[in-house]
Amino acid sequence: MSTLAVDLQRSHGPRRVVCVPDSFKGSASASEAAAAMARGVHQVFAEAEILQLPFADGGEGTLDALLAAWGTAAESVEVLDAIGRPVTARYGRSPDRRIGIIEAAQANGLPQVADQPLQPLRADSWGVGLIARELLEDPHCAEILLCIGGSATTDGGTGLLRALGVRFLDEGSKPVSPGGTGLAQIAAVDTSELHPRARSVRWRIAVDVENPLTGPRGAAAVFGPQKGATAEQVQLLDAGLAHLADTLASLSDRNTQQLQAAPGFGAAGGLPVTLSVLLEAEILPGAQMVAEAVGLEAALTQADLVLTGEGSLDAQSLDGKVVHAVRRYTPASAAVVVIAGAVQLSPAQCRDAGLTAAFSIAAGPAGLDELLRRAPELIEDAAAQACGLLRHNVRS
Repeated sequence: MSTLAVDLQRSHGPRRVVCVPDSFKGSASASEAAAAMARGVHQVFAEAEILQLPFADGGEGTLDALLAAWGTAAESVEVLDAIGRPVTARYGRSPDRRIGIIEAAQANGLPQVADQPLQPLRADSWGVGLIARELLEDPHCAEILLCIGGSATTDGGTGLLRALGVRFLDEGSKPVSPGGTGLAQIAAVDTSELHPRARSVRWRIAVDVENPLTGPRGAAAVFGPQKGATAEQVQLLDAGLAHLADTLASLSDRNTQQLQAAPGFGAAGGLPVTLSVLLEAEILPGAQMVAEAVGLEAALTQADLVLTGEGSLDAQSLDGKVVHAVRRYTPASAAVVVIAGAVQLSPAQCRDAGLTAAFSIAAGPAGLDELLRRAPELIEDAAAQACGLLRHNVRS
């Protein structure tokens, strides 16, 4: 009999419940989902200690999830979007100000430039660098967490580095054009004016794809069309990124092939490659980065019951996403229950993944609009139903 079952029989409920969901896209933030789960648990296990720990996988919503976990407020700074227009970007800091969190899409996001014809060759990540510069100006900052999903750019991160003082020069020692256009003209990289603190902080980049920098699975080929690139422009961008890798190889202990083929370097238009070489940035799965930042393992150590969830539970959920991370860090003695908008895994798949059970918030016929509108209420109901069933099963 599991530890949870023994505890339930003795105390009529788990002693410690942790609610650690991702956001339900378009309907409930991770904080709202965690609060709804906690209310549902309280209906059944009123005496339990209930911990709310909003989570994310490094993509959209990671900034808000970390701020909620840290208990700090978002800050803002005026930067430029991917095509050079003024925009207000949100970012955050840990309570001791030692860790800064950036969602790159606050500055180079695709939705921000959707009101204009897309400009895949011009778009650049300069604005992301302006957010980073704001953090670097704080002497307390020792680490920057950079979440890079949803970008409109394919500039290999050169815009970000330019904002921090790096100069990418052509054969005439003149700055190349911003964005993907200038990549093929880079003949030298001048770091003499790099921000003085840029190399003294730890950089960690959260990626949620394993695409390499170039080739048929590379940044330009796979993601360029989403950013408005034609077939001809994809070829230009891919060649530019390949040339960038060749140039950076002369500054690195890695050769051109290694930089072009490294998993994850194709994320966000190749943004990781330049930061990896010039700033020694670490590339890691987003869920792992967030888990370390919020202390997920420590929070789950004493858990008897863990509730997690997201908009859709499917095969991708078990490969580096939030549900996978939660299961990984949860003790074997604890039950893990998933609450999701849609459950697309069979009971056998759930069991094989180490999940106790999975419940959809769609208890009956309902339109998508209704599910989105009532998501917090439905998450609470599903959590209460799951806890009620769990209590009944161990009593019987």
